[in-house]
Amino acid sequence: MKSSFKAGLALSLGLAGMLTCPRAQAQTPATVVPIVLDTAVPMVVNAVKPKPTGLSKFEGYVMNANVAQITVRAKGNDMAIQTFALSPQAAAKMQAIVDKGGYQYGDKITVLYDPASLQVIKLKGRPSKAL
Repeated sequence: MKSSFKAGLALSLGLAGMLTCPRAQAQTPATVVPIVLDTAVPMVVNAVKPKPTGLSKFEGYVMNANVAQITVRAKGNDMAIQTFALSPQAAAKMQAIVDKGGYQYGDKITVLYDPASLQVIKLKGRPSKAL
């Protein structure tokens, strides 16, 4: 009885498996559908507008000056210190000023500079008398 029960069980499971499971077949290549993501274009809220190519002005007091660069403390804010490189034209003018004694600490000066490169284009201000 045991063997006939096992045989009947195997037959019924086999028939049930064939009725519910699809037949095994070789897989055909699936058609590839490109995935299209919804990519939104970034919305520009406020574009940065470049300043006109004009010069910026920095007024203050000389802290250090030589023929290559100048360091200036802002007139209204003692904590705002800016160091500027000199353009070739300003360096030639600074050389003439240094030959006469140069700018001393505390001399009042106005620097006209290019905001993109922070290079001094023009210096306005009188150097103090040579020591």
